[in-house]
Amino acid sequence: MSDSMEYADTATTLDPPRPTRGARSHMPTASPGPEAFLHPGLRPERLSDPTFRDPSLETIAKKLSRGERLDKTDGLAMLATPDVNGLATLADRRKTELWGDQVFFVFNRQINPTNACVLDCKFCDYALRPSNPDHYAMSIDDILGRITPELREIHIVSGLHHRWKFEYYVDIIRQIRLAFPKIQIKAWTAVEIDFFAKISKKSVEEVFEILIDAGLNSMPGGGAEVFSERVRQELFRHKIGADEWLNVHRIAHQMGIPTNSTILYGHIETMEERVDHMLRLRELEDEAPGFLAFIPLEFQLGYSNLRARSASAVDGLRTVATSRLLLDNIPHIKAYWVMLGEETASIALNFGASDMDGTILEEKIAHAAKAESPIGVARDRLLHLIREAGKLPVERDAVYNVVRRYPKES
Repeated sequence: MSDSMEYADTATTLDPPRPTRGARSHMPTASPGPEAFLHPGLRPERLSDPTFRDPSLETIAKKLSRGERLDKTDGLAMLATPDVNGLATLADRRKTELWGDQVFFVFNRQINPTNACVLDCKFCDYALRPSNPDHYAMSIDDILGRITPELREIHIVSGLHHRWKFEYYVDIIRQIRLAFPKIQIKAWTAVEIDFFAKISKKSVEEVFEILIDAGLNSMPGGGAEVFSERVRQELFRHKIGADEWLNVHRIAHQMGIPTNSTILYGHIETMEERVDHMLRLRELEDEAPGFLAFIPLEFQLGYSNLRARSASAVDGLRTVATSRLLLDNIPHIKAYWVMLGEETASIALNFGASDMDGTILEEKIAHAAKAESPIGVARDRLLHLIREAGKLPVERDAVYNVVRRYPKES
């Protein structure tokens, strides 16, 4: 997909090199070739039209066949439909039009340098107030000691430490780049970028320039939660809201930094707020393209007492499928196994998801909220989950360059 990505020559040779300025879409520009299919003769255009038990899905299918864009009413209908199999058929067909039977994953590691945080989000069981003696803060040597050369991606998200200067966050990136010049660095959410701008008294653009010079390649999508001021005031009122989050990603895209996007669902948000969130992401991608993926993050109950039970697997699958059909301009929908759980994530590969994220190796944030998934998984486990769903595993790097295609099982 990213064969068309452009990079500038730099005075310092970087591998991978730094991104060039300019917002650009990462949607595929051609239909997938025969290597993308388990059975090339069964491409979507050759399949018969499905039948639906829900009339609203029939209406949506007709709109899709005419190339019409789905709207808020369609989004709400998909999130509520009793015809889950029909919704899966529509979403999987759209995913197959884009990527064939391929499902992508990356050999990566997540690093969370500190859990000390000046924010007080009600749903977060990971972050600790600076006054809590149990908070931790990793040194750069600690961070480097968790990285090995065969990794393709380092994913860094953290708390907003009360004593760390912006320069320390920059040095984390710089020292990783110097020690591991071939590993792609995906780091710092929009919440952290906004925090860096405030503590350094620099603009967001200046913050990004410094981070790019240090070795930043791409940006994760966390911190969006739900684009609802009602929910923000109730759960995370000291964190940036929708407009600020979207603006940080707008600037990142304009500077050529590819990013991800997320939603945290299954807490106190309404279905209408869930759909509105997706549509605002779609609007930003229309205006300033640059998203690589959308990641539905299921709220983990943890110790927050926000609700009595987790979102159901069916709710998660509906959300994955709805996002695939609504977000017609974002290349990938992730089945994030850390929060969905391995089995539901595997099923989601037939509900429009085309990516399973990666090996992770050491995830702390969701597991602080008692996520039941493993802390990390081996590459072989991801291959099994993808093949079990009837899909073709493709190993990628952080920006979806293909690293290796794995054959179908004999």
